[in-house]
Amino acid sequence: MRAAICPEYGSIDVVRVGTLDPPALEPGKVRVRVAAAAVNFPDVLLVADKYQISVPPPFVPGSEFAGVVEELGDGVDSFTVGDRVVGTGIVGAFAEQVVAPARNLTPIPDGVDAHVAAAFGVAHRTAYHSLRSVAGVRPGDEVIVLGAGGGVGLAAVQLAVAMGATVTAVASIPDKLEVAASYGARHLVDHRTVDVRAALREALPGGADVVLDPVGGGLSEVALRTLRRGGRFVTIGFASGEIPRIPLNLVLVKGVRILGFQFQDLDPDEMRRNEIELRELLATGRVVPHIGARLTLDDTVEALRMVADGRAIGKIVIDVA
Repeated sequence: MRAAICPEYGSIDVVRVGTLDPPALEPGKVRVRVAAAAVNFPDVLLVADKYQISVPPPFVPGSEFAGVVEELGDGVDSFTVGDRVVGTGIVGAFAEQVVAPARNLTPIPDGVDAHVAAAFGVAHRTAYHSLRSVAGVRPGDEVIVLGAGGGVGLAAVQLAVAMGATVTAVASIPDKLEVAASYGARHLVDHRTVDVRAALREALPGGADVVLDPVGGGLSEVALRTLRRGGRFVTIGFASGEIPRIPLNLVLVKGVRILGFQFQDLDPDEMRRNEIELRELLATGRVVPHIGARLTLDDTVEALRMVADGRAIGKIVIDVA
């Protein structure tokens, strides 16, 4: 099978496209012929061995995919050959075939394209669980989304609007803000051209209820200062490459909460509820992921570079089939 391969740790340029033997099918797992795979920032970090976990090279990058079930391992009775499925894993998605545990797969709703399904997974799940369960966003809340043009950030804009919140989008270029506005962001802040603190105060004179931060860096403290008393700041990643140092006197004086998001910390019942709600949003078309670019498997390095450089708007999807 053809696949993108990371032969050793390093820059994105070490990744090459070549031929591998298909992965072995084990009990409890499913072989999927991949139609589309979406690119996420952790894919870049795994190649550089800078993620929270390490995967020994050589490996096939890619953490989310959509395709068709080709073969079932022993003990799998939840799918049949020919089912359209979407799935996630740490690695393996940038290939013509992937073998994944059956528990990591879900059916693609009728009428939803495979590319849309692949792009919806990781980013929208991260954003929704952060908004719904961690931040407890309610209708009428004022929500600031940092990195609002990226995969998680733009998903957060879409989902917060769908939940009845008013969104202030903070991003690095006008194109990203324009897309955020098209999905319902009411206030737009270009952090490279304006005084962000002043812009946020002007947009939100009464303060914000929630800040969702997938990027870290210097914007984190500025956004936290905009929270009203009792506000919630949710940190879910450091795409900027800089972990912010928040003065704790701000937390004390403002009476705000700083919360971290991790899937494993969610209550199982709450997570099932969120997943059902997310699937309904996708199936009904109320929330559709923004695919900023579709590239081929041969263009995997460029796809990774677009995400690494912050040029991606929404999700980058790789056509595999």
